[in-house]
Amino acid sequence: MAATQQVKRRATNQGAAVKEALAAEDTFRSAQDVYATLRANGEKIGLSTVYRHLQIFVDDGLADVIHKPDGESTYRLCGDASTTHHHHLVCRSCGKAVEIEGPAVETWADKVAAQNGFTDVNHTVEIFGLCAACAA
Repeated sequence: MAATQQVKRRATNQGAAVKEALAAEDTFRSAQDVYATLRANGEKIGLSTVYRHLQIFVDDGLADVIHKPDGESTYRLCGDASTTHHHHLVCRSCGKAVEIEGPAVETWADKVAAQNGFTDVNHTVEIFGLCAACAA
C-alpha cells in the first residue's frame, strides 16, 4: 500500500469547530449530523463547508470514513492519528466503533492483487453487527 502525503493546510475556525463537533462523540456520524450539532451550538457554517472539512480530515488521516450499507458516508476521528491501516467493527444500532487490525485481510488482499497483476492497491473492510450492550 502506498504511503499518502500529508498536505500542509491552514487551520481555520470553521475547521476547528467541525473537528470539535466530530470529537464530541466516539461514533461514526454523518455530515448532516455534524452540521446539525454545529448549528444547534450557534455556529454559522454551511453544510458544504462541513463536507469539505470532513474530507480534509479523511485525506490527512485524522478521520475515518465508512459507507453504511445504505450508502451514506459517516465519519469518525481516528483513535490514534498515527495508527497505520485499520478496519472497523461498527454497531448497527448505536454506532459504537472499534478500530481493529486485520493481518489476514491484508495478506489476502496483497495475494489476490498479485495473482491478478495489480499493484499499489488499497481496500476497506468494515464489519457491522450489534455491540454487547445493544444485543442484550
